Amino acid sequence: MKILYHHRIASKDGQYVHVEEIINALTKQGHDIHIVAPQVAENSEFGSDGGWVDALKSKLPQFFYEILEFGYAFYAFFKLALAIIKFKPDVIYERYNLFLPAGIWASRVFSIPLQLEVNAPLYQERKKYDGISLDWLAKWSQNYCWRNANKALPVTNVLADYLRDVGVKESSIEVIPNGINEEVFYAPTHKPAELPDLTGKTVIGFVGFVREWHGLDRVLEVMKTFNDPSLYFLIIGDGPAVENLKKQAQTLGLSDQVYVSGIIQRADMPNWVSQIEIALQPDVVSYASPLKMLEYLALGKAIIAPNTDNIKELLTDNENAVLFDVNNSSDFSDKLVQLLGSSELRVRLSKAAADAIKNQSLTWHNNGLRIVTLFEELKNE
Repeated sequence: MKILYHHRIASKDGQYVHVEEIINALTKQGHDIHIVAPQVAENSEFGSDGGWVDALKSKLPQFFYEILEFGYAFYAFFKLALAIIKFKPDVIYERYNLFLPAGIWASRVFSIPLQLEVNAPLYQERKKYDGISLDWLAKWSQNYCWRNANKALPVTNVLADYLRDVGVKESSIEVIPNGINEEVFYAPTHKPAELPDLTGKTVIGFVGFVREWHGLDRVLEVMKTFNDPSLYFLIIGDGPAVENLKKQAQTLGLSDQVYVSGIIQRADMPNWVSQIEIALQPDVVSYASPLKMLEYLALGKAIIAPNTDNIKELLTDNENAVLFDVNNSSDFSDKLVQLLGSSELRVRLSKAAADAIKNQSLTWHNNGLRIVTLFEELKNE
């Protein structure tokens, strides 16, 4: 199948991982992929921002930047039209973005089926965290794209409810959670040279960009309570809350039991995550399908995660993870104490976590197969 893949991602972060993995899966399955997208992230290292795009956003008035965003849709449509004329794709696959109806326009003008991958309700998200100047246009663009895609692919059923609320037909919705790359996460791993000897240590681990609302200070408080030098806290990533955590560790006398890796390249991630025994998902956006949680599963970690509806689509309390009550401020710490106190529980959860990937087909390869099956159905309608 000839697939035209369209996205507007400029930064090389978790979003870009999803793009690369879907493209890789479809390519390995023998499909011909042509990409229409910004070139900003192509030659950047993992963790880089949007370069000049982010710089421009920070300097321009919000309403003017949003006008440019919507204006880009016309440029993107022109690029898509040229690609369609030259490449002659069978179908279009697009990663949804706000102010970006270009893929829908191209799908309609050229009568080509389009699937829209939806990872977040960006109108609501941006309105809450950044504010939106052109509110009516932002809302219209989101609803227009969601309603007019031949298939909309939200990553969780919680996110699918956002689509249902604006009138997207149930027959047009297919929930496809994120996955893992089996070739990468099932390959042999080794301890990164930077890490100290972890022999005999019980390693508690977190992956991601550390912010205050993650509440990782609770981990250090629990470690202090145990007063056990064999406990170790490995933070794989960086972020604005790291310095305060380091200061807290020093105050509690735990500096030698904490390591912060800084930004890690994607290819090295399995080596780092494999060092963890207890893996933390301390907080999550209510509609997300967290990449790191799936990677914890793939590498067989004893996971602590919130008991939110999106997490419960993949995890079951006391079966393949321990879920804490998000409405109980002490329950995260209580669950960590429970896991630290029972090696038997950790081993049982670890095995069930690894089995969950196979049992639920949580791989990028399987996602690629589902996407192509949906395209075949659309072409036969």
